[in-house]
Amino acid sequence: MTVLPQNKEPTLRLVPMPADANHTGDIFGGWIMAQVDIAGSIPAVRLAKGRVATVAVNSFLFKQPVFVGDLVSLYAEVVRVGRTSITVNVEVYAQRKPEREEIVKVTEATLTYVAVDENRRPRVVSAQQ
Repeated sequence: MTVLPQNKEPTLRLVPMPADANHTGDIFGGWIMAQVDIAGSIPAVRLAKGRVATVAVNSFLFKQPVFVGDLVSLYAEVVRVGRTSITVNVEVYAQRKPEREEIVKVTEATLTYVAVDENRRPRVVSAQQ
């Protein structure tokens, strides 16, 4: 039985709607990718203390489908900090069937962001965290 990560708050939590699904009722992969990018950017922005830009999707694995009405929880964690870059792992879980609480890990991804200045040029990530 899958459980949500313990001792962690989700970075982002939402419920996909019918407009986010294809004709068979599965949520579009692109919708999930967008949510993963948003969730991953949150700790990157905090650590960078300012604007970041996504520079790479290092890995992205769809493990299970997401359905309309699932409660989707995204957990993002910084795993590497470079001179200007921040790499974040994101895990995505779906909570289904509230009457018997089924939890499924649906996606995992690793993305790299770069800290950018007001001119959108790379800048050094502060050593003060």
